[in-house]
Amino acid sequence: MEQSIGRLTVFFDPPFWVGVFERIENGKLTASRVTFGAEPKDYEVWDFILKHYHELVFSPAVDARIKKTPDNPKRRQRDAKKQLQNPGIGTKSQQALQMHLEENKAERRQTSREKKEREKQRQFDLKQQKRKKKHRGH
Repeated sequence: MEQSIGRLTVFFDPPFWVGVFERIENGKLTASRVTFGAEPKDYEVWDFILKHYHELVFSPAVDARIKKTPDNPKRRQRDAKKQLQNPGIGTKSQQALQMHLEENKAERRQTSREKKEREKQRQFDLKQQKRKKKHRGH
């Protein structure tokens, strides 16, 4: 049986409010980070989820274990209280987000390097054309 779990954690990361979407499918965790700016109201978060969830770019998958919790209502209440006391995001999510950032960084470096090389080649070609124009057939 395939199990999917989704979680959104909203917290204050000075100077902005940030939301981290975590998605666990088939034992793999992926995460996406969204900056809200000012403190979002509940209805604003819900509206964002409904309208923009499909636009989120999730990080590469990281292995994650799904802990099976008993169906005890008091246990669930304690777990919810514990989660409210610790407003940070999980370390697995942080790893996934960090991996995603590093991939984007490497991709940006590669495109920037290629762009620089193209510009350098263009400048060289212009210089060569200018030199050839000066030596018109003497």
